[in-house]
Amino acid sequence: MNEHAETLEYLKKTGIDLAVQFGPRLLVAIGIIIVGVVVGRWVGQFLDKTLQKLNLEPPVRLLLLRIAKLMVIGLFVIMALQNLGVQLLPLIAGIGVAGAGIALAMQGILGNMLAGLTIIFTKPFRIGEYISIAGVEGDVENINLFTTILSHPDKSNVVVPNRKIVGEILHNYGRIRQLNLVVGVSYDTDLNVALSTVNEVLQNNARVKKDLSAVIAVSVLADSSINIAVKPWTSVADFGPAGGEINKALVEAFRAKNITIPFPQREIRMLGGSK
Repeated sequence: MNEHAETLEYLKKTGIDLAVQFGPRLLVAIGIIIVGVVVGRWVGQFLDKTLQKLNLEPPVRLLLLRIAKLMVIGLFVIMALQNLGVQLLPLIAGIGVAGAGIALAMQGILGNMLAGLTIIFTKPFRIGEYISIAGVEGDVENINLFTTILSHPDKSNVVVPNRKIVGEILHNYGRIRQLNLVVGVSYDTDLNVALSTVNEVLQNNARVKKDLSAVIAVSVLADSSINIAVKPWTSVADFGPAGGEINKALVEAFRAKNITIPFPQREIRMLGGSK
């Protein structure tokens, strides 16, 4: 019973001594960290306003803000540890060893992060552009450190790991796309009239960009028709609906001018008589 009481008394005395010795330091260290968080937020807000004036890409701006906040908070954490009397060199060495092990275990994540940094700084594409990569395509909605998010034409989102993008063949359409339409006319059609009619249809369509010349030309002399290539330019958003509108307008315009759009046909001749 006396031994138990002595143990409790020793623990109590030790706790009081530690509280007296390290309590004020601990409170000061907590205060330093709180100040660091506040200063980090203030630096982040100030830096954000400055970077917005430079018209940087949102992912680049976000990355720089995070790095700045982490550096400020890290500086105050070091000050707090020094106040507590922590030896930083052994701590840094331990963090380095642990970091090496974590890096080996997170190779895929780190690969995505490095690829994300490559994309952010080399800028092979920007937010709002239409790209095709790794077997998928869509509008670039967001570029993060680990993934790139594409908005697909069917209103779904495609999340592409950044390591699947860097080093691959990338088709960047930018903010415009070119339609690839074909309309056939009969061989007895006046081609000049047909071509001018196609041009009128394109000029009357609000989705077609008028500052970029559309390709309108005879492309193929097919079995049953003369095929005319119709390749106007539209914005990425208008690419889908523009094709249907132009096809409908072409049919109506050709009917109005008695231009025949022939259907496939074959002429079969029977040679020789019956025995």
